[in-house]
Amino acid sequence: MRRHDPLSPEDRAEPVVVVPYDPAWATTFAQLRDRLTRVLGALAAGIEHVGSTAVPGLAAKPIVDLDVVLRRPDDLPFAIERLESIGYIHLGDLGISERAAFRTPPGTPRHHLYVLPAGAPALKAHLTLRDVLRADPALMLAYGELKIGLAERHRDDRDAYAEGKTAFITAALGERSGQRRARRK
Repeated sequence: MRRHDPLSPEDRAEPVVVVPYDPAWATTFAQLRDRLTRVLGALAAGIEHVGSTAVPGLAAKPIVDLDVVLRRPDDLPFAIERLESIGYIHLGDLGISERAAFRTPPGTPRHHLYVLPAGAPALKAHLTLRDVLRADPALMLAYGELKIGLAERHRDDRDAYAEGKTAFITAALGERSGQRRARRK
């Protein structure tokens, strides 16, 4: 299985730690978003706070996830160039089609940065999962409990931790898709 974690080898060696929700994550996102907006300008249609740190009340690894949404897929090379000018390292797609992952510059708050075109499946999945968890407190709490348990069991194995979340995420995304289909009928 290919790893999808843009952390450096040093960061990957750290144990998996899930902590209670921290309201400061929203502030960290806003600071990073503002910096990225200044650098990317009109290339970015938007910058989304995704992942567990984007869901108030959800336990998470203390790493903010950001998705930069490109206006046009052809703008990716320009976005890569601008991001590299401020210290980001382009890592390729890490096995996820239509996504560019980046290692963050030293000295910045811990975060994962992805650049995707509007409509990319990975972007849709990130936004859908975030929105489903924000809208369903019981589901959010169940996901948090799962993550805490997985972090305890797989403290030193990031891949096993991530794999342990897959069935839950797939079910949550499937449930949301089923709700959309039911409303259209």
